[in-house]
Amino acid sequence: MLFARLAQVSQDVAAASARSRKIALLAELFRDADPDDVPIVIPYLAGRLPQGRLGVGWRVLSERVEAAPEPRLSVQDVDALMTELGDVSGAGSQAERKRLVGELMGAATEGEQRFLFGLVTGEVRQGALDAVATEGLAQATGAAPADVRRAVMLAGGLQDVAQTLLARGTEALDEFRLTVGRPVLPMLAYSAGGVGEALDKLGTCAVEEKLDGIRVQVHRDGDAVHIYTRTLDDITDRLPEVTDAVREFPGERFILDGEVIALGADGRPRAFQDVAGRVGSRVDVARAAKALPVSPVFFDVLYVDGRDLLDLPFAGRHEQLARLVPEPMRVRRVVVDEGEGADSAGQRGAAEAFFADTLARGHEGVVLKGLEAPYSAGRRGASWVKVKPVHTLDLVVLAAEWGHGRRTGKLSNLHLGARRPDGTYAMLGKTFKGLTDALLTWQTERLLASAVSDDGHVVTVRPELVVEIAYDGLQRSTRYPAGVTLRFARVVRYREDKSAEEADTVEAVLAAHPSLDA
Repeated sequence: MLFARLAQVSQDVAAASARSRKIALLAELFRDADPDDVPIVIPYLAGRLPQGRLGVGWRVLSERVEAAPEPRLSVQDVDALMTELGDVSGAGSQAERKRLVGELMGAATEGEQRFLFGLVTGEVRQGALDAVATEGLAQATGAAPADVRRAVMLAGGLQDVAQTLLARGTEALDEFRLTVGRPVLPMLAYSAGGVGEALDKLGTCAVEEKLDGIRVQVHRDGDAVHIYTRTLDDITDRLPEVTDAVREFPGERFILDGEVIALGADGRPRAFQDVAGRVGSRVDVARAAKALPVSPVFFDVLYVDGRDLLDLPFAGRHEQLARLVPEPMRVRRVVVDEGEGADSAGQRGAAEAFFADTLARGHEGVVLKGLEAPYSAGRRGASWVKVKPVHTLDLVVLAAEWGHGRRTGKLSNLHLGARRPDGTYAMLGKTFKGLTDALLTWQTERLLASAVSDDGHVVTVRPELVVEIAYDGLQRSTRYPAGVTLRFARVVRYREDKSAEEADTVEAVLAAHPSLDA
């Protein structure tokens, strides 16, 4: 496929306002795509490079290069050059990257140059999100949209499904089933301002401790145990005590969802950063396990001995979990009955008391879960609602301002954004509060590495770094595009374990504050 075709479709999708038009454009593109091009086309449509960050600054990209008169680059040509760019290192690497960028831009037409600039800087925002692309793929191949959506959920992404469908047809969708050894993205929770608000949404539900550890998905097939992170990275070899514990469970083949935490001598949980240090790529595993032993705590089961449990109501899945996992390794919970004839005040009091006790134990909050809900892998399900003692959001850093005074030479005031449905970001406010000197130094280096422009006051960056922000509420504002701004926002921590696609949405932010006053 010519790269110019992909660039034009990206532009057309960005210009289309109707979802149906976006789907039709993508369907036509998929019909014409060679299956071998799919691993490039899919991430490019989403504005991502398969190679990740290339180390190419915006100044190099901004240098004027005469455009080619006619399109001749294929998507494979572009991918090969991107790979070459990503492999450049060592002495003279800056000059070599500049040469390769010049070669690539010189072979591209003006339209292709614009698309290339957007890809490298992370500024491609044409609304070709996974949901729209999934519908386009279904339309292109004649597959049932529901079947394609489920296959994408089980595959952990669109790429493998698209390649399989285009190469082998709709019958091949049967291959995408929940399988031990192939992880799926975890189900996520919405936020609520309090336990009462969450109960109003869910009614009868389980109230579980929310642990601040490493989210893991554990797969066992006989003696073989694999541990995956929320981003589907395999960290099995870094957590030997977890694999040993899971081998003692009674089942032979299963998939569990949970957290890995560490407890101090006082029985209280250690900080997330301490636990995250256990899975670093350069960690001495034996020494780390001795210095900071960890334990798994499970709260869901997705598969048991040949049976896919994703569509089973949560109450049924928990029964299966109780048969597999010893109580000390299951998350603490209470069930709140909001049904007809129940003592609603007493039940809500029990839920509030459990929340208070959970906080007293040092955990970060609770998650309320509807008992009838299926497991929605890779999605923020309406039946899971998290409650923390303060409002927190996972937002994306859009830009940062150069500091003054003792912060001179450091990027300080952060511009914070939430995701819109079309994949762009709406700024919700700024903050420099909560930043230690060490964090200022770290974020300056990190943000400069992803800079796309610097006007001497504000450095605009690729929207990829997620930061957890605590705030006291929202207030209406005409200054910001979402119509609201954060009150008393402060940095809690950076979430390098999360991608920008996992950040909170504008919709979720507004939904968490239904009674917002003008």
